Amino acid sequence: MKASKWLTVTGVALSAGLLLAACGQSSTSTNQYTYVYSSDPDSLNYLTANRATTSDVITNLVDGLLENDQYGNLVPSIAKSWTVSEDGLTYTYKLRDDAKWYTSDGEEYADVKAQDFVTGLKYAADASSEALYLVQDSVKGLDAYIKGEDKNFDNVGVKALDDHTVQYTLARPEPYWNSKTTSSILFPANEEFLKSEGSNFGSVKPSSILYNGPYLLKSLTSKSVMEFVKNENYYDKDSVSLDSIKLTYYDGTDQEALVRSFSDGVYSTARLYPNSSGFASVKKQYGDNIVYSPQDSTSYYYNFNYNRQSYNHTSKTTDAQKSAVNKAVMNKDFRQAVNFAFNRTTYGAQGNGEDGATKILRNSLVPPTFVQIGDKDFGQVVSEKLVNYGTEWQGVDLSDAQDAYYNPDKAKAKFAQAKEALQAEGVEFPIHLDMPVDQSSTIGVQWASSLKQSIESTLGAENVVIDLQKMSSDDYNNITYFANSAAQKDYDLAEGGWIGDYQDPSTYLDVLNIKSGANLKSFGFDPGQDNAKLKELGLDAYTKMLEEANAETSNVQNRYEKYAEAEAWLLDNGLIMPTVSQGAAPSVTKIVPFSRTYSAVGIKGSSYNFKLTKLQSDVVTTKDYEEAKKKWKEETTKTNQKAQEELADHVEK
Repeated sequence: MKASKWLTVTGVALSAGLLLAACGQSSTSTNQYTYVYSSDPDSLNYLTANRATTSDVITNLVDGLLENDQYGNLVPSIAKSWTVSEDGLTYTYKLRDDAKWYTSDGEEYADVKAQDFVTGLKYAADASSEALYLVQDSVKGLDAYIKGEDKNFDNVGVKALDDHTVQYTLARPEPYWNSKTTSSILFPANEEFLKSEGSNFGSVKPSSILYNGPYLLKSLTSKSVMEFVKNENYYDKDSVSLDSIKLTYYDGTDQEALVRSFSDGVYSTARLYPNSSGFASVKKQYGDNIVYSPQDSTSYYYNFNYNRQSYNHTSKTTDAQKSAVNKAVMNKDFRQAVNFAFNRTTYGAQGNGEDGATKILRNSLVPPTFVQIGDKDFGQVVSEKLVNYGTEWQGVDLSDAQDAYYNPDKAKAKFAQAKEALQAEGVEFPIHLDMPVDQSSTIGVQWASSLKQSIESTLGAENVVIDLQKMSSDDYNNITYFANSAAQKDYDLAEGGWIGDYQDPSTYLDVLNIKSGANLKSFGFDPGQDNAKLKELGLDAYTKMLEEANAETSNVQNRYEKYAEAEAWLLDNGLIMPTVSQGAAPSVTKIVPFSRTYSAVGIKGSSYNFKLTKLQSDVVTTKDYEEAKKKWKEETTKTNQKAQEELADHVEK
């Protein structure tokens, strides 16, 4: 997660609001709180798992070579310094000599050595890590090793030159390579401990891993609680303000429980729900203290299942209905019609209320300001390229916090074209689309109901029906988020998401690469699968566009232009329907504004990383928050520029 990971959608309401609480203890304490979470991790194996539920825990427990500060800059972690060869192919990291491995009981186990990074990558490759896509084509020789063409890992471009020097040799220059080191597949692992644990390494219990990070995992009980305690022997313990963290499971059923507990002095933060019955009194009490956090780099979108195999959760009663959906979702006009019929402002209002309805909206897979192309944001260039695909894209602005797509007239026109073509194929209407919903998530049900209402009212229930399949959290996760194969994706329409691994547009766009795309399963296809529908959808052509962009390593601006073209193609074809980001949700809080780590990519800048997070005794006022945000933005610009200038100091001459 990549969140840089696969993301669970029902968790967006929680993470967006940073529900940091101090359950059972007074929130006047500024060194302890709990973090309400919505989905249990199914693994602590940070080398193989690539889901947000794992990385949101691991980011506090294990450090890699580099990490992020509160402004998004890459700063030393296990590596105290590094150099880059002039050709951009060799990265040499000097490790600190005071980094240690500890057991879950806090007992020292071993020094963290350069060989641990070699061991970690070999383990990930041998275990077919879900995150191999991130490094397989980057590290020299790794692709050949994974494919079995060269069975000697010594030929892979990662070497321990001595106990405190690790070197990576890349297959091609990647100016963003250092940002990849904040993803857990490149974290270290102690070989002796790996062997002792065997298949139990990374199982869901604190003792299954070693720790070299700011916290130790004290306890973990499914759908109950996770507890962290400060690692008192951590090499950078002076940067850690919180002594303990208690993460309590929250299923989202009682939206007002959070602010009630905040008012009672139990919670340190509360996510607010403007549509709840008691919000008027909440607004009266906290009107001067309601804050909206910035949108983060998580991008959520809806997509169809183009190759559905499972029908255990369905309202369909005939094979004709199944066939009708199969044909409809393969029709570009049908996909565009649904996209234009989706009222995202109403959708956003379900969690944020009318005042914040658009604050959370995202209109692209790559966040629009993720990178710059000349003097333009990436999203601006994508918007310009979209116009080349048809007049329906004229004037469409993909900037955050506004609904770029909803247009009933466009929706009806596109649907008329689709219906004519589909009826010629013998398709009978209405088209019934099964959409899974976690029935325990109040906000999840509200979101799904909003989508259903807007699409059916725009296109007509005689044409399209969204059949909400309400189910338990476990059933929902098993057919969406935790499904191990495309065949287990049991739906016609569902929402997924992605957050970047590294600072390049490919970190988002490659998730739908037909050869290795991590989110391709949500479309109904396993990566590398030979299926005629992939070509019919044009995903083979899309993959070629990605490969052409990726091959451009000499001119970054040209590279970004090519990726912008690929995203424009993706959006025009309606293969994804962007919805929202995380962040931008209303809350009241005692978290010191902008004290936490920050990054648009990797797991070390996640809002779940507590290393730098601080609490204050008083409730943060809206005024103080906005002033802090303005100052943070100024400091971010200043420090980012300085960091860019200092990059040259790391290049070997």
